[in-house]
Amino acid sequence: MKFINTVYTNTLEVKQSKFIAFLTPYTLFQETLDKLKQEHTKARHFVVAYRYLNEFNQIVEHSSDDGEPKGTSGKPSLFVLQGTDMINSAVIIVRYFGGTKLGTGGLVRAYSDAVNLVIDESTLLEYKQEIEVKIYFEYSNIRIVEYECEVFDVQIVDKFFDIGTIYILKASKVIMEEFLTKLDRLVKIVE
Repeated sequence: MKFINTVYTNTLEVKQSKFIAFLTPYTLFQETLDKLKQEHTKARHFVVAYRYLNEFNQIVEHSSDDGEPKGTSGKPSLFVLQGTDMINSAVIIVRYFGGTKLGTGGLVRAYSDAVNLVIDESTLLEYKQEIEVKIYFEYSNIRIVEYECEVFDVQIVDKFFDIGTIYILKASKVIMEEFLTKLDRLVKIVE
């Protein structure tokens, strides 16, 4: 699966109609949509499609035609996201009507092409499911643990200092297992 971590945009023109596609991380979807509606007050349609993983690791999908003929814009845009295996991503296509009707086939092609254009311009990152682990270790081992976090590319989410030290770490399952195996004698997993 692929995802993005910033907003990308590209424009497609078909028979004087403008299709401005914005590919955004799902976490920025609503904020981006609200901003676009304020910036593009003369636009006719704001077609959306998104795919994200919920807390149960299930893919949630949605699309909206926003006044375009049913099934001519939102679904084709979602199909492109599915076809490129995008996750935790959303696409918003702002359409300015140019005066010439495109017909249902023309709309499907235009919206699909607009989404494909913006995806082609984007830097796609490989999605890896991450897990969080809470570890306990002696204060004297902080340097070693932090060094190994850097080596293994394990993210330190939070730190707590008490009698000992507790870190909350985040990484892919495979990397976390390798990290914990290497530091087996220094750290204990805390529930």
